[in-house]
Amino acid sequence: MKDVGIRTVVLAVAAGLALVATPAAAQSTSLAGAAEVSTDQATLAVEVRDEIERLRKELDALRQEYERRIGTLEQRLGALSGPSAVERPAAGEPAPATQAQAYSNSSTVFNPNISAVGNFIGLAGDNPESPDPSLQLTEAEVAFQAVVDPYAKADFFLSAGPDGVEIEEGYVTFTTLPAGLLLKAGKMRAQFGKVNTMHTHILPWADRPLVMQNLMGGDEGLSDAGFSVSRLIPNNFMFLEATGEVFRGDSEVFQTDERSRLVYLGRLRGYRDLTDDTNVDLGVSFTHGPTDVGADLDKRLVGVDATLRWRPLRRAIYRRFVWRTEFVWSRQDRPLNPIGPGPAVLRQAFGFYSSADYQFARRWYIGARVDRSGRVLDAALTDSGGSVYLTFWPSEFSQVRGQYRRTAYAEGVTANELLFQLNFSIGAHGAHVF
Repeated sequence: MKDVGIRTVVLAVAAGLALVATPAAAQSTSLAGAAEVSTDQATLAVEVRDEIERLRKELDALRQEYERRIGTLEQRLGALSGPSAVERPAAGEPAPATQAQAYSNSSTVFNPNISAVGNFIGLAGDNPESPDPSLQLTEAEVAFQAVVDPYAKADFFLSAGPDGVEIEEGYVTFTTLPAGLLLKAGKMRAQFGKVNTMHTHILPWADRPLVMQNLMGGDEGLSDAGFSVSRLIPNNFMFLEATGEVFRGDSEVFQTDERSRLVYLGRLRGYRDLTDDTNVDLGVSFTHGPTDVGADLDKRLVGVDATLRWRPLRRAIYRRFVWRTEFVWSRQDRPLNPIGPGPAVLRQAFGFYSSADYQFARRWYIGARVDRSGRVLDAALTDSGGSVYLTFWPSEFSQVRGQYRRTAYAEGVTANELLFQLNFSIGAHGAHVF
């Protein structure tokens, strides 16, 4: 029936074309001329029918070749991940909802992305308050990252250093929860400020600022087992994200052995593009939890952070400027009588850092940082310092940095040091928090 319909349409079109192409005078000359036109129309109809048949055969051949290639690819996938990952539904049956995910992730289901990052530090100069060795591999980080299923992904970071091997982070992220929620569970770095969330190898300096050393637990920082829930807050002004976290209380900042005493954290972060080249990132953080300073004594931290980035679109690989600053207020309960029970007093301390980095060539960066911080249990003792540094990126897999650091400690000691840093990585290392 389809062939008959096609032929009828073709004959009608051909006849119309022939009539249009034939002058009106020739149409009325004689019956012999009309017979000649009919013959031409029939010939044209046959040619069009043959052309349609040829095209149909070519399409059938292409379809068969396509199916053959798909079958070959499925056999290869089956050899890599087993037949269950590439089974196809019968003709006319809908594909399962998870089949596309199985195809796309079949190469990493049993082999997650694996990477290793090394951080080598060299020190010259004298620092009686922080007598670190002259040369050491401070950290070797091994990462395992993969999609668990269509609803979650997992990230594990193992850190090996002079003190042994530990789980720096290990958590699962559920990305498809109702109400637009994002849930993370496991051991993770708390979303307090900016520097606390950074792994050592992505820091813009060879060390951590004094405020992180004095008030935020040093290199380990606020990292603990717990869960985190975050959600975007829709608005027309800026990207706005609210995060709430609960931790066990086993970190360099908070400590407890009681199950009923947990650490609570809240953060509100806002991001906005000011121009095509410039954006600003603002955040406010608060955390509260128990400490081992004394029985039933708590600590509270309040932080404010700001980041300004400039990167011209036309010169993005040659020019860049980033300004970062972070302020932290610490409120620590301390027993009035250190050797027995009794009332507690509140110890307050404040610290901050501010740094600026400028990219002046494709692989070269220069920067400076200022630091100042009190100490948790005695705010009258204040340390201050400053650094200048030069960074070179041979490639995206390695980084060389030189840093001059001057630190004036509250005890009256001044340290002048030169730091050399070499970062190198292998494997596919996923992006960290922006």
